[in-house]
Amino acid sequence: MHIAVVGLSHRTAPVEVREKLSIPEHTMESSLQSLRGHEQVLEASILSTCNRLEIYTLVQHPEQGISAVREFLSGHSGLPTDDLTPHLFTFHHQEAVAHLLRVSAGLDSLVLGEGQILSQVKKMMRLGQEHKSIGPILNRLLTQAVSTGKRVRSETNLGTGAVSISSAAVELAQLKLGQSRGLDQLVSLESEQVAVVGAGRMSRLLLQHLQAKGCSGVVLLNRTRERALTLAADFPSLPVQCRSLEDLDHCLSTCSLVFTSTAADEPIIDAARLQGLNRRSSLRLIDIGVPRNIASDVTGLPGVEAHDVDDLQEVVARNQEARQQVAREAQGLLDEEGRLFLEWWDSLEAVPTINRLRASLEEIRTEELQKALSRMGPDFSARERKVVEALTKGIINKILHTPVTELRSPQTRAERQQALRVVERIFDLTPPVQG
Repeated sequence: MHIAVVGLSHRTAPVEVREKLSIPEHTMESSLQSLRGHEQVLEASILSTCNRLEIYTLVQHPEQGISAVREFLSGHSGLPTDDLTPHLFTFHHQEAVAHLLRVSAGLDSLVLGEGQILSQVKKMMRLGQEHKSIGPILNRLLTQAVSTGKRVRSETNLGTGAVSISSAAVELAQLKLGQSRGLDQLVSLESEQVAVVGAGRMSRLLLQHLQAKGCSGVVLLNRTRERALTLAADFPSLPVQCRSLEDLDHCLSTCSLVFTSTAADEPIIDAARLQGLNRRSSLRLIDIGVPRNIASDVTGLPGVEAHDVDDLQEVVARNQEARQQVAREAQGLLDEEGRLFLEWWDSLEAVPTINRLRASLEEIRTEELQKALSRMGPDFSARERKVVEALTKGIINKILHTPVTELRSPQTRAERQQALRVVERIFDLTPPVQG
């Protein structure tokens, strides 16, 4: 068995490729079932966010298992394998474990140390459990990844002042407004007419950061106005007008700054829509949805400036340098956690021998117990039989304790294999024939 991860991220693929591989939650079960339907894939879990799609698997054979995952990704995205492969990364076993820990800790995020990724790893684990696509190996790995992410944030300053995709989007708006005025600095949003399209988690963070950056009011649009009202209620000090998506054209005509973050599978704003409007001012669009909410054909329209998640790099670069030292401190914790998981994995090599040893001793115990009980005659009570049964089981457990503990303790693979051979020879434990 072998742990592997195949995926792509903001580091390896542009947003126009990433959006083709996005897997929304309502299709997650069928996607996991499709992966698990391949004989090479023993366990599978999927991490799908705006900046990455990663498939973690336990496979029987590395090459064949990874090939199966690539075929799934090609079929899901509609991209030929030759077009998709240059954007994919593949990590095997130790590297796969290390990569997941870095992701969970926020060290592989576009925004270094961002906290939202940890909740997304938790969600990946929950969905894998609900849809029964993960077993003991990935369940253990994902559980440790979540606890590692929490540990990094509690034992280092990586999470202190960390920005999210949403806050980076707000800063990008401030930066672009400043540049349009000939300034290389962030400027206030107080005079901007701002709209946010969508009322999910990312939009909640957008409202939070817009409020912090001095925004004087927001129009919040959502498919269902009731959900927008519920979100707006959490920001009593920020004037929020809640509208349905039917009012989108009106907002695009009157607002100067529009953020989009919806779960729509297709763009909701394109060139044809904008060209049909009588806009009162220039319009700046910032799209943090994946798949994108704003079509690429809006680029170049007079009076329109559009940005997507890949454009956030400009803001992120301004904040990264100060966080690199903290990231190096966090990496030490990840190395420790990775070693602990791999020690546990290596200890699994001893399980078949331990099981055969336990079965052999149990067979001897049962046989000798039956001989003793038959000699005791009918006068031996049921209670006395239970006492003797418990006594013999206790003796076996005491005998097994030390060798089992030693076989599963941290040690090199060569040392463990030597110990296993010694135990198998002493107790005459013939391994089953492979076939």
